[in-house]
This record gives sequence, C-alpha cells and structure tokens, in this order.
Amino acid sequence: MKHLLDANTLIEAKNRYYGMTFCPAFWQWLLVQNQALELASITSVMDEIAKGKDDLAQWAAASPAFFHAISDNQTQGAYAEIAAHVAQQASKMKVGALEEFLSGADPWLIAKALSTGATVVTHEVLNLEVKRKFIIPNVCEHFQVPYINTFELLHRLDAKFVLPHP
Repeated sequence: MKHLLDANTLIEAKNRYYGMTFCPAFWQWLLVQNQALELASITSVMDEIAKGKDDLAQWAAASPAFFHAISDNQTQGAYAEIAAHVAQQASKMKVGALEEFLSGADPWLIAKALSTGATVVTHEVLNLEVKRKFIIPNVCEHFQVPYINTFELLHRLDAKFVLPHP
C-alpha cells in the first residue's frame, strides 16, 4: 500500500466536501484505489470511525478490506520505536499527551507506514512548537515517514469525479 489514510481525512470528507449522499463517487474512488493497492487505512482507524455510528461507520463496516491489520511483526516493532520516541518527549508536552497519543490510532498509522514505506495522509500540519498533543506530522518528521493531505493525494492519483454526459 502506497498511502495510509488517517481517520480525520475520512471524517472531514464525510462532514464537509465529499458528503456521502452528494458525492458517492469519492467513496467509490477510495475503494477502487484500495483494490489497485494505492491506498488503505488500518483497523485502528476503522475502530475510531465505528464509534460514530453514522454513514461513515456503515461504509467502513461494509469495506473491511480497506482497513489493514496492525498485528504483523514489522508494524509491532515500528510501534515500539514510536512509543519509545514519544515517551522521551513526554516531559516537554502537556500532562496526558503521551497517554492520549498512545491510546489512539495515530501511532499505529505511523508504525504501519514506517514498516511498509507508505505515505501517511492526514489533515494535521507540521508544528514542531506544539506542546498540547503529539501530532502525526511531527512524529513522521522524526522517523522520515512522508505525509500529505487529502488534496495532495487526489492530485497525486489523478482523481476525477465526472458526471456522465446526458
């Protein structure tokens, strides 16, 4: 898999610019690109999405192949490296930031990308000065894991959502 999607890319798309009822082509495109081995996400992201109990949760439940397991040895090893790194940084962060980060999907997403050579797709932006929480781009920078946002992904994969001619 070349690109791994963060939960925020799917949630933001559903809530704003690619609503599931008015832009179903985006969601179909994701599945087509998944079958072409261009993009996916991980089971931890699916678990986060499932808490929403909405159209996106239903889409995720109906698309289990889109969400890759994190139980492989390479991902587990990468997660341990990431956890050790953020634990070293915890004293510089707000109280609870370490626990919050490690309890979510983000470190697993980065670990899967690190272990597979994938690019993380997220709406979070690099901010090396942030102290309130660990953010994906900051951790990706440390491990030299590439990251882009949804719109860069759409351009990179030449997405086209075209209505048929009448």
